[in-house]
Formats: sequence, structure tokens, C-alpha cells
Amino acid sequence: MPDSPDLNHVPSLTDQDLDEAIHSFDTIQGELNYRQAQTALRDLVAGLDLTTQERQGLEPEISGLESMLDKLDRQIVHIAAFGMVGRGKSSLLNALLGETVFETGAIHGVTQIRQTANWTVTNEAIAGSEQSLTRLTVNAIGNSKIELIDTPGIDEVDGEAREALARQVAQQADLILFIIAGDMTKVEYQALSGLRTASKPIILVFNKIDQYPDVDRQMIYHKIRDERVKELLSPDEIVMAAASPLVAKAVRRADGRVAAQLSAGTPQINDLKLKILEILDREGKSLVAVNSLLFADDINDRLVERKMAIREQSANRIIWNATMTKAVAIALNPITVVDILSSAVIDVALILTLSKLYGIPMTQPGALALLKKIALTMGGISASELAANLGLSSLKGLLGLSAPATGGLSLAAYASVAVTQAGVAGVSTYAIGQVTKTYLANDASWGVDGPKAVVTRILASLDEDSILSRIKGELRAKLNFNQPRSRS
Repeated sequence: MPDSPDLNHVPSLTDQDLDEAIHSFDTIQGELNYRQAQTALRDLVAGLDLTTQERQGLEPEISGLESMLDKLDRQIVHIAAFGMVGRGKSSLLNALLGETVFETGAIHGVTQIRQTANWTVTNEAIAGSEQSLTRLTVNAIGNSKIELIDTPGIDEVDGEAREALARQVAQQADLILFIIAGDMTKVEYQALSGLRTASKPIILVFNKIDQYPDVDRQMIYHKIRDERVKELLSPDEIVMAAASPLVAKAVRRADGRVAAQLSAGTPQINDLKLKILEILDREGKSLVAVNSLLFADDINDRLVERKMAIREQSANRIIWNATMTKAVAIALNPITVVDILSSAVIDVALILTLSKLYGIPMTQPGALALLKKIALTMGGISASELAANLGLSSLKGLLGLSAPATGGLSLAAYASVAVTQAGVAGVSTYAIGQVTKTYLANDASWGVDGPKAVVTRILASLDEDSILSRIKGELRAKLNFNQPRSRS
């Protein structure tokens, strides 16, 4: 028998071994998340299924989806700086870059578009504001890139424009740097709260710490941590920095006296750099993947909403055209059997036309089967239509045949009966169209309620008298079916 293993000599796993194993797993999982996001976004862009009319007015959303896919393909990480004027956003980004790229100053200026071998700078408009985002793309390791986004001060834009800024930044960013330079103001807290709802990683940067004595600096830091943002951020998400510290140096004047002169010192941003690297190293690819999908999902919801609204308008026009086509056909046809057959043909054609509009393939037998199901579920209306067609068609036929014998006097009664019969048939087609539209808009499904509940709900929402009155009015105008005037 083989010797049993000596459990006393099994090598133990160290903390470092565990950390490496976990890190390796996280790396693999992050890569899988990234690839899944790419596949999902490609499928979404490829399957938009929008007509030329539906694309009109949606160009920004479609472009956003394509840009997000490009971001994944080019492995871009978005880091956005957010804060009030004078808090040192641009200086902080310059310190992270190690060179002056972003314009600095008390008032946000327009950054000119520039480019070097290592980075490019562009501007991007903000909805509802004259301000703009400044976007800088930095080449990173391999094919990956980092984009730093400098935003206008949150106190430079008001109301809806500020909300648009927060939404735009939160949607695009994988990581948000929220910069303050002292105790937090009410405006800053509101802005931070709004960004927090986007569920993006946020680092709160207490900048310009060089301007405070150590005791004051610690007091402000603890107040921010323990009172101001306790409900929004953890202590690990707060970092102190001095992006552009001023250092006093003793210089001798020409008259021999010694004076203090302020000059730019070395940026104190190591803690911030480490925090950014920690987040990107720990969850960089998963973070970008999740943020991209959240952004794409939000845009896709808007695209679908717009698409369905346009298709509903088109569907309503199709339904009304079919309603009037059926009404005219019934009004002009005196033969009962032909009335019933033409009604079914028009209803099937309506279902096929709507299925084409909603991009759901359907054959003629399939449309007929759907019509039968809807007709059976409608119950009362179908029965009333059948009774109208059988009874009124017979009466209409008799009145039409008796026209020569009565010298045309029966035509007035014929017109009245024809309009009534056409109205009843039209209401039925209108209802069938509305039910079919709902069924197709729900991806050819009745949903959890089933066909009876859907049909009942739609029928209850229809104003049959109003529809009937509209059909009769348009029918008389179209066919010149005017009621005879009473003689005095």
C-alpha cells in the first residue's frame, strides 16, 4: 500500500499566497466581465433596429452607444474631476499628469484644443449650458488609455444645467474625483449626493491642505469625515492633497534685508495617486465594464422608449386607415357574405401590417390564428359585429334592390343603414388593431396577465361612442352619405 501523506509536512499557504490567488482570480474575473460587456454592447449596437424616421433626434444617444463600444475596444478609463470654482480641479489634474495641460485660474476658461505625442485635449458641450467639459486622453500601458475630464465649477452653472452636468459626468466616468478645499458647503454636499446616486467610485479630495496649519487641517478633515459625508462616503474614500502648494523661501533684497518669497512647491498627491491606482488595479476592468453597461442600458431605454412612441404613432395611423377601409367597404357592399369575408381580409391585412411595423415576422395563417384568438376573447363586440353584418346587410340589400321601384327614395334609408353597419364594423377593427398593437409591442406576448385580461383592459379604455361618431363623420364626408333634410 502506498504511504499515507504526512499531514504534518503539507506546505501551508501564506497570506501572500492567498493575496496572489485572490488577485489572480480577480484579474480573470475582470477580464471575463470586460469581454462580456464588449459582446453585449456590440449586440446592442448591431440590433438597434431603427428606421430612418426613428433615428432622427436620437443621433446623440446612438453616438453615445458607439462611443462606449469604442471605449471598451480601446480600453479607456474615464476619470472626472468635479467641484466648485477655485478648488484646484485643474491644478490637481496637472499634478497627476506631471505637466501643465489644463488651464488654471479663478474662473474656468476655455481650453484650446492641443495635441502632443502623449496626449490630446478636446472640449465637449454640456446640455443646457454655455460651459464645456475638457477631456484629456493619455496613452497608458499597451493599447489602454486614460481620459481625464475637467468639468466647469458646479457654481458656474445653475439649476437644470448643473443637473445635466452631474448626469453627463456620472454617466461617462469610471471614477470621480470630487475636490474641495476646506469645510464642505451646502452646494458641494448637494452635488456630491447627486453623484453618489450614480453608484460610481468617488474619491473626495481635500485639496490645498498646505494653506492650513496642521491642527486646523486635521480638525477640518475629521469634521468632513465624521459629520459632513458620513452617510455618503467611507473614510477610505477621503484623501488629502496639495496640488499646487506655495512654499515660502527666504530671499535677500537689494537693500540687504531678508524677506519671504512664495514659490511653487512639489505637489503632495502621492496618497491620491496610490488610491487611484489601488481602485484601478483592484477593479479596473470590471469597473469599466459595469459602467459601460449601465451607461448603455440607460441610453437603450431612451432609444426603446422613442422607438416605441414613434411606432405607436405609426400603428395608430395604420389602425385608423384599416378602420376606415373596412367601414367604406362594408358601406358600399350590399352582399352579406362578401361583407363578412372582406371584414376578415382587412383585419388579417391589418395584423400583418402591424407585425411588419414592429419587426415581428408573421405569416398569413399566423395572422389569421391571432385574429381568431382576439375575436374569441373580445366576445361581445365580435358577436355584435356579426349580428350587424347579418341583419343590417340583409336590410341594406333589400333597400338597395328596391331603389328602382321606389324611384330612389329607399337610398336615404340605405345610406343610414350602411353607415350604421360600417360604424359597427369599424369599431371592431379599431379594437382588434389596438389589441394587436399591444400584443406586438410586448414582443408578441400577452404578458403575465394573459390575452383575456389584456383585451378586457383595452376594451375598457376605448370610447366606443366617440370612435363610432368619428367613423360615421368621416364616412359621410368621404362617400357623400348625407341624411335627407326634413321638409317643413
